[in-house]
Amino acid sequence: MDPILSRLAESMGSARTLEELVRPLLEMLEAATGLESTYLTLIDTPAGLQHILYARNTAQLQIPEGLSVPWGDTLCKRALEEGRLCTDDVPSLWSDSDAARALGIRTYASAAVRLEGGAVYGTLCGASAESRPLDARAEQVLRLFAHLIGRHVEREQLLDSLQAANAELAARALVDPLTGLSNRHALLPELSRMLARVQRDDRVLMVAFIDLDRFKQVNDTHGHAAGDALLVAVASAISGCLRAGDLLARIGGDEFVVAATLP
Repeated sequence: MDPILSRLAESMGSARTLEELVRPLLEMLEAATGLESTYLTLIDTPAGLQHILYARNTAQLQIPEGLSVPWGDTLCKRALEEGRLCTDDVPSLWSDSDAARALGIRTYASAAVRLEGGAVYGTLCGASAESRPLDARAEQVLRLFAHLIGRHVEREQLLDSLQAANAELAARALVDPLTGLSNRHALLPELSRMLARVQRDDRVLMVAFIDLDRFKQVNDTHGHAAGDALLVAVASAISGCLRAGDLLARIGGDEFVVAATLP
């Protein structure tokens, strides 16, 4: 098996984060292209910035990791707009580039890292202070690695979204949607924790049950919207009387529970 493909299979199988995937890819990209600096960027279009996320530098040319530069003057932007994958004569092609001149870049290669739908996440790049034309195999490796990074970013973003959604669902399962108070499911575990604390500290746990008299008449006479408004107002009023560490929960209908520790 091709050594690069062998290492690629190993990296893809063990990478859990974007960094764990990209670091070996940059090393493999350097081996495949001969370019002394390889790096991954993130493009922040609203801010007009390009961020160097991860970089590998093996010779005189140094692309600083963590650097942020204005997107408008980057070689990546020029290459994307021109549909150009690489050039080994940057000074002639982009003679007006201050960034290229300052860094001494002569050979430059860049492939867009795209997400589903074609949105550009960033670029996978290689650069050298010397003239190093890329052959067809090196170009293929660059495109492949950019594609793999894009798929990994999508998976990370999907996982983040799922985790956020699960956390929100878990929180909603313990919160009364009308008043924002703890609900019955949250009350019992919290009462157990509070009871354990007062027993340990030799204190007293007070539990009060509150039931609103004739609440049904409010709903029947003024409508459920008025009843909901009353429940919210009651919850707010009781909450304003509690101390930090006290607990207020709505356990259903017009029923509330207050738990508080006493000296």
